[in-house]
Amino acid sequence: MKFYFLIAFIAITTIAKSQPQVPQDYFQKPLDIPLVLAGTFGELRSNHFHSGLDIKTQQREGLEVKAAAPGYVSRIKIQHYGYGKALYIQHPNGYTTVYGHLQRFSPEIEAYVKKQQYANETYEIELFPEAGELAVDMGELVAFSGNTGGSGGPHLHFEIRDGSQRPMNPQLFGLQIQDHQKPIIDGLFVYPKGEDAHVNNSTERQKIRLIPLKDGSFTTEKLNACGQVGFGVSTVDQLDMAPNRNGVYKIEANLNGDQVFQLNFDQFSFSETRHLNQLIDYEYYSSNRDRIQKLFVDENNPLSLYANIQSEGRLNIQDSLNYNYTIKVLDFAGNESIIRIPIQGKSGNNIQARKLEETEYFAQADQPFSTEQNGIDVYIPKGSLYQDTYLDISYQGDTIKFHRDDTPIHKNITIGFDVSKYQPAEKEKMFIARLGYRGRPSYSSTYKKGNRFTTGVRTFGDYTLASDTKAPWINPVNFSDGQWISNNTTLKVKISDDLSGIQSYRATVNGKFILMEYEYKNNTLTYDFNDGAVTETENNFKLVVTDNVGNTDTYEAKFFRK
Repeated sequence: MKFYFLIAFIAITTIAKSQPQVPQDYFQKPLDIPLVLAGTFGELRSNHFHSGLDIKTQQREGLEVKAAAPGYVSRIKIQHYGYGKALYIQHPNGYTTVYGHLQRFSPEIEAYVKKQQYANETYEIELFPEAGELAVDMGELVAFSGNTGGSGGPHLHFEIRDGSQRPMNPQLFGLQIQDHQKPIIDGLFVYPKGEDAHVNNSTERQKIRLIPLKDGSFTTEKLNACGQVGFGVSTVDQLDMAPNRNGVYKIEANLNGDQVFQLNFDQFSFSETRHLNQLIDYEYYSSNRDRIQKLFVDENNPLSLYANIQSEGRLNIQDSLNYNYTIKVLDFAGNESIIRIPIQGKSGNNIQARKLEETEYFAQADQPFSTEQNGIDVYIPKGSLYQDTYLDISYQGDTIKFHRDDTPIHKNITIGFDVSKYQPAEKEKMFIARLGYRGRPSYSSTYKKGNRFTTGVRTFGDYTLASDTKAPWINPVNFSDGQWISNNTTLKVKISDDLSGIQSYRATVNGKFILMEYEYKNNTLTYDFNDGAVTETENNFKLVVTDNVGNTDTYEAKFFRK
């Protein structure tokens, strides 16, 4: 037993020594409940790393959110998507804490925000209060937890950022999360990377069978390999009291006892977060929805998460030599899962070379690329692709089949359409769409100038011209025309659009603007009578909703209140 505790102490101490030095007692937890996580820092998400902790709120909304340390509210942002209602607090020690997906703010902050929303007649707003204008003490109520924005359920998104607004792992600051479970290994993969490299007589990526051992670690059958190879691992972590498959904290790889690769989720910058698509095997993810983390670094990968990298994490396996490769996956609490891989250097015979699909369209990562046909043009700026790529492009009428979504895009690619053959009335209702499941078009932000429509995209796929001639749909939820609604605390309306999507809405009562909050997840607009904007007994309500091509619907009703 003493030996076990000694090993555990050494493991935790080793992790602590590699972590950035930050204050340990400065920040308190933002909720007065045990911290159970739905998401960890650095967790792999679509096109980005998760920048904070997602704290479960017991499947409820309305829990009190407290300031983690003294400071002042430096930024307030409200948007339909993303963090929804979010609050930023600047602290005297240079750090910033962020609280996202909020239901509402504390009374003082809520009044400040509502005043600005009514002055600007908009729900979505971004505010930067003066230093000290909204000062807060540690533990002071600043908001209530919710489910606004891109949240998949009630929780609090909590971040700590450094003085350069780079997200840092909040657990580095002493926040305690109960975790006694080691990371889960879902799969191990090997990649022949050199021109003549091969593993088990193959030049293709292979999934390697894992053999569990009694001590909880894994091994594999001996791999026969030669040349430059790399490995990848599909892994998640599971914490106490939650079934969520979260991100791991650290991955290390050693070759014959020497470290050749390390990946740490301590800190990153927003400017690098989309490079997650270089950390993972994007091609495999596009078809299997499983994110393999590559334990080697591809060309043009600037991620700062790597450390102690030797030879870009690739192994140079020589004929007739034996190697022992070890992968260690750790969570923040120091729980670890280990894979040991024996490798025999063995040159194969009659190895079939890896097939490269060549097309007439070859785009170099460090050069701009353009092509045009059938009145449809494509422009790929320098740096939009991570690697030189043969593109599969074909045209059919007003549709471009633009490669496959198994290649990641870093910066916007422009697709343009010549629409000179259409009448002005037709062009007014047209937009550029990406064709999704079963060919259903979805709106891609379309810029119109004369006879040219353009859109910026960061996903390969099929794009076409589509037309939307139907106005949005409006339906009252908790009132009807001519009704007395004195007992109502809110006014609710459902809105939707069948094709191009909602672009804007505006509600008035007796000709005066009222603030309606839009929740896109259930297509609901809500006005809160506590705002005090409705003061008359007889009230004429008017709502105008416009979609992305200008189709408009108007709903009008009269209601009465005492």
